Amino acid sequence: MPAPLSVVTEPLPKSQVSMTIEVPTEVVDATYERVLNRLVSRAKIEGFRPGRAPRSLVEARLGPAAVREEVVEAMIPEVMRQALAEKSIDPIDNPDVEVLELERGRPAKLKATISVMPEVTLADVTTLHPDLHGHEVTEEMLERRLEELREPMAEITPVERELRIGDLAIIDVEVDVDGEIVASETQKAMETEVKEGVLLPELLAVLPGTFVDETREATVTFPETYTEPKLAGKEATIKVTLRGVKEKILPVLDDPLAKILSNGAQETAQAYRDAVRAELEESVRAMEKIEREQEVVRSLVEASSVEVPEALVDRELTSELESMERSLNRQGLRLERYLEYLGKTMDQWVAGQRPDAEARLKIDLVLAEFARRENLEPSDEDVVNFLEDQAAKDDELKDQVAELKKSPSARRYFASRLRRQRVLERLLEVAGSRT
Repeated sequence: MPAPLSVVTEPLPKSQVSMTIEVPTEVVDATYERVLNRLVSRAKIEGFRPGRAPRSLVEARLGPAAVREEVVEAMIPEVMRQALAEKSIDPIDNPDVEVLELERGRPAKLKATISVMPEVTLADVTTLHPDLHGHEVTEEMLERRLEELREPMAEITPVERELRIGDLAIIDVEVDVDGEIVASETQKAMETEVKEGVLLPELLAVLPGTFVDETREATVTFPETYTEPKLAGKEATIKVTLRGVKEKILPVLDDPLAKILSNGAQETAQAYRDAVRAELEESVRAMEKIEREQEVVRSLVEASSVEVPEALVDRELTSELESMERSLNRQGLRLERYLEYLGKTMDQWVAGQRPDAEARLKIDLVLAEFARRENLEPSDEDVVNFLEDQAAKDDELKDQVAELKKSPSARRYFASRLRRQRVLERLLEVAGSRT
């Protein structure tokens, strides 16, 4: 049985704990003995067979500093394991250990700084005031959806006039960044629809009213995740030259067309309109549910307090970097080259991502604490049942249920999904009862 340690803990800011540890003399001496025996067995000293040189000679040849370093490396891991277990501390990274005193025949003294999971001060859910508003399916929404459903049957006719919203445009596109044309983005005689969701907003703002052979320009800032590295995070000029205009004429929604569009399910235009409205209502309700979930989570997280440890943020950023590197490698790119395209060093990228990583971790920590307080943690049986249910709905997972059940990482993944689902349901239940 290991000799007892003397351990004094002190809480520090940023979810850290200081530990002052006194190691008994007998442990120090026993470690010195073990280290010296090992060093002697490996020592090669002229005049002595391997492992036969006197310990005093080996120690003198190595020097006290080198022996002490070996003792530190041998003693620290076990001492820290014992000290952490004694104080029931679960570190989230490797402790930072400083040796204050260490010599044979005397107790050793260590000081360790450990990052631990932070304490979450959870807000009282009953005092929250999330903005839980609904949405209405308007006539405008219905007409727009009916137009989308008729579009595959539209008549496309070339016209000689200016370009209008809803037209099809034949365009040449050229992208210029820092005075250089990006060849991969250059296109000739490209056909595109002039409407929201298809064209970039910057182009949609300048193209209507353009005549054939006229060129319009727009300045666009591309996202940092853009697939073309030369444009990722950069401001570029997009030049568009109009080469042709086609008008799209939708068929009239009458009873025969309604029957065709609904595969015979509706006999009249009005019945078809009612069915489309019902589908929109269902979509809106699903969207409302997502928005309500996001709002109650935002409300709870903002009202709660937690100091996210730097060690957790560093671990999150490392994971994100590794994931990005794997993705880039699949595209034949190196991470270092990608960062060069962005015009950033690794440190600059990490600094830019740190606020988002910290925000994500705060959400995770708050929701985990809420799950603990509300006893929402799923049992093993719950996880297995949830896994089976989710796999049954996914064609790719249907035949992998047995393997998924045996995989610890898969079980953790489905446990996390089920826990989050329960948290959201409970939050909506509490918030909904007060609206």
